[in-house]
Amino acid sequence: MSPDEPFDDGMAARVVIAADGTLTEWSEGARRLLGHTAAEVLGRPAAGLLADGAAPPPLPADSRWNGMLTLRHRDGHAVSAWVLAHRRPPDGPDATEWLAVSPPQPPGPGLPDDPLMRAALTQSPCATMIFDERLRLHGVNDAMADLLGLPADRLRGLRPTDVGSRPQNAELEENLRRVLSTGRRQDMQTYMKASGESRGAHAWLARLAPLTDDSGRVRGVCVTAHDFSDQYRSRERLQLVNEASVRIGTTLDVNRTAQELADVCVPALADFVSVDLLDVREHGGESAGPPLPPVSLRRAAHQSVNSGSPEAVAKPGQVDVYPENSPQAASLIMGRSVVASAADGGDLEKWLAWDPARFRRIREYGIHSTMSVPLQARGSTLGVAVFTRFRRPEPFTDDDVLLAEEVTARAAVCIDNARRYSRERETTLTLQRSLLPRTLPRTAAVEAASRYLPATRSGVGGDWFDVIPLSGMRVAMVVGDVVGHGIQASATMGRLRTAVRTLADIDLAPDELLTHLDDLVVRLSQESGVDAGTGEVGATCLYAVYDPVSRRCTLARAGHPQPLLVPPDGPARQLDLPSGPPLGVGGLPFESAEVELREGSVLAFHTDGLLASRERDLDASHRMLREALSAPSDSLDEICDRVLHALLPPSGSADDVALLLARTRGLPSTQVATWDIPADPALVAPIRKQVVDQLDRWGLTEATFTGELVVSELVTNAIRYGAQPIRLRLIHDASTLICEVSDTNHTAPHLRRAKTWDEGGRGLLLVAQLTQRWGSRHTAEGKTIWAELALLDGL
Repeated sequence: MSPDEPFDDGMAARVVIAADGTLTEWSEGARRLLGHTAAEVLGRPAAGLLADGAAPPPLPADSRWNGMLTLRHRDGHAVSAWVLAHRRPPDGPDATEWLAVSPPQPPGPGLPDDPLMRAALTQSPCATMIFDERLRLHGVNDAMADLLGLPADRLRGLRPTDVGSRPQNAELEENLRRVLSTGRRQDMQTYMKASGESRGAHAWLARLAPLTDDSGRVRGVCVTAHDFSDQYRSRERLQLVNEASVRIGTTLDVNRTAQELADVCVPALADFVSVDLLDVREHGGESAGPPLPPVSLRRAAHQSVNSGSPEAVAKPGQVDVYPENSPQAASLIMGRSVVASAADGGDLEKWLAWDPARFRRIREYGIHSTMSVPLQARGSTLGVAVFTRFRRPEPFTDDDVLLAEEVTARAAVCIDNARRYSRERETTLTLQRSLLPRTLPRTAAVEAASRYLPATRSGVGGDWFDVIPLSGMRVAMVVGDVVGHGIQASATMGRLRTAVRTLADIDLAPDELLTHLDDLVVRLSQESGVDAGTGEVGATCLYAVYDPVSRRCTLARAGHPQPLLVPPDGPARQLDLPSGPPLGVGGLPFESAEVELREGSVLAFHTDGLLASRERDLDASHRMLREALSAPSDSLDEICDRVLHALLPPSGSADDVALLLARTRGLPSTQVATWDIPADPALVAPIRKQVVDQLDRWGLTEATFTGELVVSELVTNAIRYGAQPIRLRLIHDASTLICEVSDTNHTAPHLRRAKTWDEGGRGLLLVAQLTQRWGSRHTAEGKTIWAELALLDGL
């Protein structure tokens, strides 16, 4: 006999019957039993082998049948044989074929005088069976016969695959061969329901040991079966706990963590798991004690053994209100697990009677056991996880409750961490958004657009940008980056942005402004040194001032990336600015550079987070940025989106990103008028007349009275207190008229309250009351006093 071909064994009679009842295989043992050759019976109905008048076997209720049959021999006499038939495969929906086996008749009583059987029965305290060298069953004890559900005296001569068609039978046969060939013990573990048992499936350990004769030759194999369900369940619980520690909490997202809890527990612990969290908007983000009924819970995640989770009543994100008599609310209020069962008059239906929809799901899917476990971490109640069984027949046990509490406790800590992180991140984002400009001001000098993206993992940082209107229709543009991330970096950024706006308001040149800002960062760093948790403060900054009248832009940078210029008719290029030290170094100078810009040119300012990438080098990022900026577009917002899409991965940037684009505008010379003023008070009246005429030519007659008065006061003050040369300049756009008087005296005037009998001191007070705003700025030649008037058409 070949060990791989069961049908060449001349001992046991084996036949295979197809689904239509015809014979498809016929062994040599079958020929010896009934005398028919394979050629005579293959393809014919198996019922033809029954003796005349013999009753056919009943239709099996399961995948196996055994019993006595009266068969007809080839020569006509009746043969009585015990037949074991089982379906192949055993778990198929329909019988594809049946294997029928009849063991050979034993040569005589073998149990009392058989040394192999005596040794096995003496040495084995549990269910035992013995196989010989040809993998034939030599004998079983009563315990093993009970497990197999077959009479012990009928099994001799059968192979494991004759007894059953399960995969475990073939695996056992393979392990028997291995023991016979190597002489070493083998262990085989499986989870199944024994054929002779009424209880459900459980874990088995089969131990295969060689049986040798006096010379040491392997003569057979002893197989003992051990029920190790307790050890198996303990190992599975430990494996589930270990898996939960690895799979739960991979991110700092609350819903994702809840989904990981549900995924880990299905199907290892339950057939359906739902995770519902207390609505943070109702409980203020945290619940220190048990909630009061009724309880509002938001569905965070669920998972089922059925695709699409059809058992779920609530959808993710849906808020349901649970009354006090619901298992979810009861477990939260009592702070412990609640198990409800439908078996043996259990209280599951009573628990869920409050909700008709859930009651219908119990009946529809055969739900028989639920377990509600509160999610608690750091003294706070976060929500509840509900475990449900309907496919697994066993109700939840005390060990299952302990396992669920262990897993949910780990998950609760992860959910609490995620919730705390989300709350802190939202707080930081709110702070960051409050410190950044909500909208960019509309100016006559530039059209601007911006984008800010916080880092995906480390959250917001210290990147900022701003557009600041200056006097004389000019505009300042600034981009900066504070070292670090989190609330500390955001707070420092807010202080620096406020300082920049204050320094810009007094019209400092870009290099002077960076010098003052550097001093401030040095002081902030010294102050933070007192607190060891904050460390030193460092930042980079780029500051630019654009004048639409001269169409020139002055820029200075402090350790910041170079800006890019996109001319109206050319590709983007990098502006070569003098390199200044980062803010906070102290003691080093900053230099400015001046460039002339054509109308319609686009200036691009950004932080280093836009170019940083692990997938490419810095040169490649610069090239991609130039290409994205060079593509023509009338919309700056579209260009911003194109730049971010080209340089940042879909998952977001590792560092926060600030991007500011500004398209320059030029002010036509027809909107600017300039006069050189002699130092003669008698000429103030003719100057007023020329200003009125100019305003008439511009069509600004509504501003004539106020403009004439403001010019008269500013020119008179310059003649009286200033120094030659004196110059008057009027600038206007659709909404603003600006009057500027410049002289070479560096002393700036101050607004003061004149006393009752003072003859002077009321001029600037009058200017301040009549204009939208006024001020002074120092220039290389002296100073300029300016005042802005709002035009009625522009209001």
